Amino acid sequence: MLLPKLVTTLRGYDRRQFTSDATAGVIVGIVALPLAIAFAIASGVTPAQGLYTAIIAGFLISALGGSRVQIGGPTGAFVVVVYAIVQRYGVSGLAAATLMAGVILVLLGLFKLGTIIKFIPHPLVTGFTSGIAVIIASNELRDFFGLRVDKVPAEFVEKLELLWNAASTVNPWAVGIAGFTVLLLVAWRRLNWRFPGPMVALIITAAVVRLFHLPVETIGSRFGVIDLAFPRPQLPSLSLADLRGLVGPAFTIAALGAIESLLSAMVADGMIGGRHRSNMELVAQGVANIASPLFGGIPATGAIARTATNVKNGGRTPVAGIIHAATLLLIALVFGKWAALVPMATLAGVLMLVAYQMSEWRVFRAELRGPREDAAVLLTTFLLTVLVDLTVAIAVGMVLASFLFMKRMAEATNISAVTRDLKADGDDTTYSAPGAISRRTIPDRVEVFEISGAFFFGAAEAFKEALGQIASKPWVIIIRMREVSLLDSSGLHALQEVVRRFRRDRTMVLLAEVHAQPLAVIEASELFHEMGDDIFMNIDDALDRARAHLATRTSGSMPAVGAPAA
Repeated sequence: MLLPKLVTTLRGYDRRQFTSDATAGVIVGIVALPLAIAFAIASGVTPAQGLYTAIIAGFLISALGGSRVQIGGPTGAFVVVVYAIVQRYGVSGLAAATLMAGVILVLLGLFKLGTIIKFIPHPLVTGFTSGIAVIIASNELRDFFGLRVDKVPAEFVEKLELLWNAASTVNPWAVGIAGFTVLLLVAWRRLNWRFPGPMVALIITAAVVRLFHLPVETIGSRFGVIDLAFPRPQLPSLSLADLRGLVGPAFTIAALGAIESLLSAMVADGMIGGRHRSNMELVAQGVANIASPLFGGIPATGAIARTATNVKNGGRTPVAGIIHAATLLLIALVFGKWAALVPMATLAGVLMLVAYQMSEWRVFRAELRGPREDAAVLLTTFLLTVLVDLTVAIAVGMVLASFLFMKRMAEATNISAVTRDLKADGDDTTYSAPGAISRRTIPDRVEVFEISGAFFFGAAEAFKEALGQIASKPWVIIIRMREVSLLDSSGLHALQEVVRRFRRDRTMVLLAEVHAQPLAVIEASELFHEMGDDIFMNIDDALDRARAHLATRTSGSMPAVGAPAA
């Protein structure tokens, strides 16, 4: 249903719920401030652009979304993609890619593809999430150690090589501030205090650096004066060639936005016992990603950590998310100028902890110990994310996962020669299942094959091989399809090949107990006209037809064999 949750949750809304939502919204807004700045800087854009995104996209995702408690804004998942786009196409290219991604997300929602998350294999999600975590951590090494490096390349290997060569320029003060930030955040979480730890770290470290004039780089020293006045909306100006090159990154942004927002909504459902509207959520994410770049913002999606913070502090309706955006706007306008005092090492410490949490190393380790095919998808996606490109990683990971799924489906499809199995087991006629072929009498020179599972292109070759193993030439072959729920064009082609080959050898082929979907596929093909009346709804009718054919063929051949000479 394409109806925002805000509309339905405001029915019966009372003062008590507003108080809870307002409290949660203010707390989440304070939490979002340092994260918005940190993610923006890590993405290669200005701190103000991160704040624009958190305010505009955060408001729209809550106001239009399909989740009661979703909090939207810039997230770590986009850092890798955004940084690469900015390095290659500039800020205008990023705006264009984000706009295109927003349109794609809206279309996904309008075409009701919100269940897309169910088709993303877990090893693939774990692989690229862990890969993103490694890249975020590598991007923060310069600020964590205070290294004197002008520009860090996007490529992972080149980046590590450059940072290693600059190891002699480590700033002990920066290391101390970053280390203090990490320790403070870990301790703060264990104390479980409601006031956000990242904000405490920003205030303390900024004050210490300011009072003692410590020689560390700050947001102000790198980016200058932060102008938080919202720019006028404008469309990006790019050439047609650049726009064509941005199609791939746009689909990557859309895929990441869809996956992370729907995952976050699912996690939130489990926390509040609710149920989100996935299609409406995608539409809201799309609208947010269309509006954000118009004002200089970057891609946004649902943020799992901020959404969980909202729930834990009493937020139960989209009002909390709207108040979170309003809180961010108020803080930015009133205290925004003080953001220039925040040390870059502090933000590096915050993002190092975010990267550690994103890495999901325990899940990663558990997946490696699972089936080898899943481990292959995990490692392939992880290595491609880190060493090549996230767009390539997702594409290759999905293709590999699809091939492995088809391989498993083909292995699960069984083609068995029922007649030979019966002869091997003896002629015991006491069976419990009424539909069992063993309850029937199979005439000589009749072979019965049974297909179990999806009969698609992955199983077609196995079917032809199974029928190719028949030593003698039977007069009738019955193919029983009572457990075939799916037949695709490749399976149909294999079936047609078998029917024609055996008919050339004067062997009749009968189909029995064909389900609705396979029957519809057969009826729409030439095979249906070729077989005529040789398709039966039950096995008994097929056996009767086989007996009639045997009798006709036997009586027709006897005179030629045993008739007296004239």
